[in-house]
Formats: sequence, structure tokens, C-alpha cells
Amino acid sequence: MGNAPVMSVSTQKRTCPLLSVQPIRGLVDEKFQFVVTNLPPDQKVTLHSLHQSDDKDFWEAFGHYVSDEHGSVTGFKHESLGGTYEGTEPMGLLWSMRPIPGSRHGLRLRKRDIVRPMEVCISVYSGHLSQGFSQQTPLATSVTERWYVAPGVKRVNIREKEIRGTLFLPPGSGPYPGVLDLWGAGGGLVEYRSALLASHGFASMALEYLAPEDLRLEDTDASYFEKAYQILKNHPMVKKDHLAVVGLCLGSAITLSMVSYSKVIKPQCCVCISGSHLMPVDKSLSEFFEEMKNHADKLCVNENNQVIHKNLFLSLPCQSAKVDVGRIKCPLLLVNGDDDQILPAVESAEDMAMMMEKSGNRHLLEILTYPDAGHLIEPPYSPHFRATNFKLECTKERIVMLWGGQTKPHAYAQEDAWKKILAFLWQHLSAPVTSF
Repeated sequence: MGNAPVMSVSTQKRTCPLLSVQPIRGLVDEKFQFVVTNLPPDQKVTLHSLHQSDDKDFWEAFGHYVSDEHGSVTGFKHESLGGTYEGTEPMGLLWSMRPIPGSRHGLRLRKRDIVRPMEVCISVYSGHLSQGFSQQTPLATSVTERWYVAPGVKRVNIREKEIRGTLFLPPGSGPYPGVLDLWGAGGGLVEYRSALLASHGFASMALEYLAPEDLRLEDTDASYFEKAYQILKNHPMVKKDHLAVVGLCLGSAITLSMVSYSKVIKPQCCVCISGSHLMPVDKSLSEFFEEMKNHADKLCVNENNQVIHKNLFLSLPCQSAKVDVGRIKCPLLLVNGDDDQILPAVESAEDMAMMMEKSGNRHLLEILTYPDAGHLIEPPYSPHFRATNFKLECTKERIVMLWGGQTKPHAYAQEDAWKKILAFLWQHLSAPVTSF
């Protein structure tokens, strides 16, 4: 036995790189963390994300990393040195997404089927790659699900009178504070922000108001929004005196007009994202768009043939037509990007502040202005779109609309604004009701 050969076993086992993404399943406004281990020290790798949208287009983002002395790359600790984003930005794999090469032009990523998650495939590749990912074999891959609806959120179709919308109810027995959610001039029933608001405890009703089904624009006026508000207010799962209105773009203009003039819409607070008081919605939407059409010659295009919509509003003879925001009697939060190319939102906010100062209600106004952010301030980690395809409601023309903004500061604006919007809503909707 003593002379028997000794079998030696190598301690240098072949190990495969491992990729961990946590959480595997979470809300879209929840951060994830990725960690790559079992790499050689100082190895160049590329982290790549891939998502197929509900429109069947593929979107991607990628960052270039170098593993540390332990053979690891950690999203919240290590910097991306290049790619679609740079710096210590683990969520850059989402907010810097763009259509893959060869895609249709002018795309915008929006969740249409909110009862299904946004699935994102995250892979790690050897070397610093910028293209040809589908031709390469990844070292490791993980899939994470991003949800707009938390477990237990209920989706209720609203088809009452001529009103068309979707009410999202949080888990539990309720009743809950309510939010009327108004999107912009792109039209359609846009549900994902309301779904996310319900995931944070608000009964939120996404309202379709641009010619839903048989309703004509000529018949969509203040009464349409008042009926929708009453439906929300009278729902048994909604606290009647704990209501808010949230609007973006045209939805903000409607919000300002309704809260200033309506005898029915009396919320405890409202949030206006990228809006203006220069476009009062005091008649039917048909008349509103006819007025816009009369000034369509003021629209101009840049060197990329992208339409700059902001000029139209700056040219309006609007001094007498502004919404009288001095009449507002509830807390108002304005959320703006200073590179908004659709509306003069920042200039409007400054003028609104002066009007409210003169009227004695300036204390109700809070303004958030984000440098280098554009018009489409959406929920956190949504990709930034500087320009996308769009159909102008006033002329029915299909164009490429310039929204504005730079990717990284716009991403910061979306993350920061969302936290502050939720805090603002909770502050004013969970407190005892007072009269302003």
C-alpha cells in the first residue's frame, strides 16, 4: 500500500460564470441588482438586456464592464465604461433601451397588455461588444419580470353611460383614495400608470377621452370628465373625499381647466406633468383641436425633419385665454422638464406661479423642474424617447414628434419625480379632509 501511486486531484476546477438578477419578479418602479461571478479577474464583459415589446419589436441596452480582482461584476458597485449608458447605473439596462439595429423607425416602447409582465432577458458576453449580440453565445443569461400590477390588484372595465375607462383597485378590502388618470393627445386607453398607482395603494381610473368607440370629439367636453370623476367618486371601493387628478400634456391642460372651473371636479390635490395653462379646454375637444389646427402653420421642423410642437403654443394669442389658475383651491404639483419640445411647460409654470401669487393661492403650488429632461416623464426606468412617430389629432397627419430630453438626466427625472408624485398624493389623500 505504501508504494501505491498517489492520485492527484486538481484544485483548479473549471467554473462557469454565474449571473444573478434580483428580484426575478418585481414592479417596474423597483430597482434590480445584477451580479456576475466566476469570471477571471480583469476580464472585459458586456452586460446586455433584450426585451420584445407588445408590438413585437425588440429593444436592447448594454454596458461595458471589467471584472474586479475577485472575478465579479456588481451593478450597484461597478461602472459601465461604455455602451448605451455609462457610470454606476444598474438600471441603465432598462432606461437606455433602444430598438435593435434594423428596427422600424420612430418607435416608442409602451406596455399595452398590463396583465402580463415586461420580460427582460439579461445576458453577459465576453469582451466589449456593441453589436451582433444575436450571433454570439452568452456566458450566462437570466430573465427578470417587470410588472405594472402587484399581486392582488383588480382591473375593472368602466363602461358606464358613454364613459370609457379602466379602474384599478389595490389588494384588500378598501376603500382607497382615488385618482383620475388622464393621458395626452396620443389617444387610446393607456392603463399602465393607473395600474402602477393601484400597486401603490390608490384606486386609479385610466380614462379614455379622445373619441372612444362611438363618442364624437364634438361631444367630449367638461361634462364627460365630470361624469368620469363622479363614477370614480361614487365607487364603493373609493374614499369619496380623498380624490386626485393626474394628467400629462393635454391631460394636464384638462386637469387645470376642470379644477379651475368645474363645480363637480373638486379633488383634494392634482398633479400636472408637462402641461400648460395656455391651452384651456373650456369647450368640446373638437373645438379645441380646431383651434390648434388654425395655428398649425406655426409648427416647425428641425434638421432631422422632427416636428417641434412648442412653437405653436408660444405663438398663440393666449393672454386672455389662459386658464385662471388663481381659482384653484387644492394643492397642485407641476412636474416639468426644461428641454420639453412639446409645450412651454417651464415658462407656463413660472407664469402660473405669478398668477397664483396675485390671487393668494401660491402656497398651494409646488413646482419640480428637471434639467435636460423632455416631455414624456413616465414611470421610473422607462426608456427615454427623444423623438417618435406620432399622429397629430388636429390635422390627422403622421409625423415624427420631437419630445426632447437627454437620456441620463431624463431617466433621473423619471425616477425622482415618481417618488415625489407618490409622496405628494399620499400626503394629501391620506390626511384628514380640510377645505382650502
